[in-house]
Amino acid sequence: MTSTAPFDDTLEPAPLELLFEQRFAARLEVLKKVRASVLAGARHCGFGETDARDIVLALDEACKNILVHAYRNDEDGEVVLAVFRCQAGMVLLLRDFAPPMDPTGIKPRDLNDVRPGQLGTHFIHSIMDSVEYKPAPDGQGNLLRLMKRLE
Repeated sequence: MTSTAPFDDTLEPAPLELLFEQRFAARLEVLKKVRASVLAGARHCGFGETDARDIVLALDEACKNILVHAYRNDEDGEVVLAVFRCQAGMVLLLRDFAPPMDPTGIKPRDLNDVRPGQLGTHFIHSIMDSVEYKPAPDGQGNLLRLMKRLE
């Protein structure tokens, strides 16, 4: 793995190939470019169109959760996305610099609770093969690791 400033090299076992790293403001209007980059990355990793679009959906939901819940809609925040290809598929690392969140409080809501909205965490966990909330390497902010395997 090529070392990237907001991530710690010990977070992932080798071999990972960094496809790209993207820094962006914590604003909804920039997510269109982020989604396009991740879609291209997923295709590059060998995912078919359906899986690639599902990965984009999961990533988009995670980004929106960061903007709304971690940054509380404060548009001065920054998010860093690193996308890796690995032998098994694709790894995405999302880093924010908001106050640390308690990962035990981040859970999908019960699907029996029928009401509109608030299904992002459910979609993320349903789509991705691995969803891990990790401590940020420097103790500042939050780190989310998403992994999708090629089938």
